[in-house]
Amino acid sequence: MRVVQLTAYRVKLPLKKEIKHASATRRESENLVVCVRLENGITGWGEGVPRPYVTGESPAGAMQQLAATDLEAQLGKDCHTWEEVFAMCEGFAPVTTAAVESSEHCEATAGMLTQEAAEERGCSANALRCAVELALLDAFGKHWQKPLFELTKLYPPAEPIRKEPEQVRYSTAITAESSRKEIVSALKMRLFNFHQCKVKVGFSPEKDARRLRRIRRILGPGVDIRVDANEAWPLGEVVERMSLLKRASISSVEQPVAHAEVGGLSDVRQELKVPIMLDESLTGTFDAERAIREGMCDLFNLRLSKCGGFLACLRLAALAHANGLGYQLGCHPGESGILSAAGRHFACTVTMIRYLEGSYDRFILQENLTKKHVSFRYSGKAVVIMEPGLGVSVEPQTVHRLSSEQKNWRWGDVE
Repeated sequence: MRVVQLTAYRVKLPLKKEIKHASATRRESENLVVCVRLENGITGWGEGVPRPYVTGESPAGAMQQLAATDLEAQLGKDCHTWEEVFAMCEGFAPVTTAAVESSEHCEATAGMLTQEAAEERGCSANALRCAVELALLDAFGKHWQKPLFELTKLYPPAEPIRKEPEQVRYSTAITAESSRKEIVSALKMRLFNFHQCKVKVGFSPEKDARRLRRIRRILGPGVDIRVDANEAWPLGEVVERMSLLKRASISSVEQPVAHAEVGGLSDVRQELKVPIMLDESLTGTFDAERAIREGMCDLFNLRLSKCGGFLACLRLAALAHANGLGYQLGCHPGESGILSAAGRHFACTVTMIRYLEGSYDRFILQENLTKKHVSFRYSGKAVVIMEPGLGVSVEPQTVHRLSSEQKNWRWGDVE
């Protein structure tokens, strides 16, 4: 069975509220959506969330990369087994030098990770790889009537970390909001019985300490609270800043420093009593192996789009496990039901996930791309998706309507 067509879209998803953290503020999320068609007419959908400050990517750049890549040669192979599909996904190598874009795009991505740095770290096309890979896995999953979670049984690198599929429980987050909004958010989390909460920090040390003490008082002692600095803290202040948060009983700190200073976390980790999680500095195998080698962290934040897809995250989770490190499954604000479904399949069948983020669809998006929201329920609980592929139905009309750009490549005929 061959892929005969690929269509890519730049889609802008409006958010219900402004989302702030130390690295960015956004009212909408511009995502890359990919649809592939098999020769029997079955379609598969995938999504990536290119972020210039994380992997050096943008939706405009991803479209250029696709246009510069021989898609038929890389994706038009005749696949008869899942092993062949996995090989095609792992071998997909879009042209990365196509990221020389128009002045409009360069202005929009000022401060982005440089192309040279992204290529050195192997992350310069991760969101694009994720979108294409998910579309392929969705299409072939429908063709062979396999839900995505079952692929962990078929993908050898996942063997050490896979488990039987089961219901999962998501954590929630408090972003950089006003005091009143933070109090309301914390009260809602207590009312809905969430067991874990992430708080975005990056204000003055004293303000962050006051915020965390207030949130802890509202949530009570039984809720796991962790913080995410989004690269906002100077390396020399990490230990002091965390000491000010001690009364709030913090379980971990995510990406406390900018990537340029991440090497210094090896020494900080010896002084700090709180586990360190890498996010912006954990985009793939290059980063992971360096973090392990230099002893930079205790936890990996795996995000499907940031890390290059479903299979890449399975490999990274297995690598962390083999080296005694933990991991969480994170998400990007503004993911549609496509990525939410992929994250659900991952979470339901991968063991020892320390924290779980995602499935925010109906809580964040004004409009979704799927017919039904893929959202958690009371207390963050969510069920296994049993339908083939990703198990969600995408609304093509909505994708078209929210698209600012669409490109189509076809190299074969549908039966």
